[in-house]
Amino acid sequence: MTSRYDGKPLLRLLECYVLSCINQLPEADRSNLEMMEPKLRTIYEAQGDWREIIASVVGFDNSLDGNIRSLWKQNSELAAAHGEELLPEDFAQMIVDENFSDIS
Repeated sequence: MTSRYDGKPLLRLLECYVLSCINQLPEADRSNLEMMEPKLRTIYEAQGDWREIIASVVGFDNSLDGNIRSLWKQNSELAAAHGEELLPEDFAQMIVDENFSDIS
């Protein structure tokens, strides 16, 4: 059985970035990412915390976080209007698949 993340090392990091933008990143993931920061700095030859490293590697601009939060709000409200709940993990996967599949 193949995993969504096989051969795509940035995929989960991008999803965590999205979850962080909407304040839905689980504490365990946040802690793991913080522990990975030295390795990420070495791998990507970048400085900063894990979010800054990912943003630098991928070339995110400063408006991305706000745009992601806005999309989260809009999509959550749309789902609620249809009697559904948009799960943060599903939203993160959707955003990454639709916008960053070429870099993950």
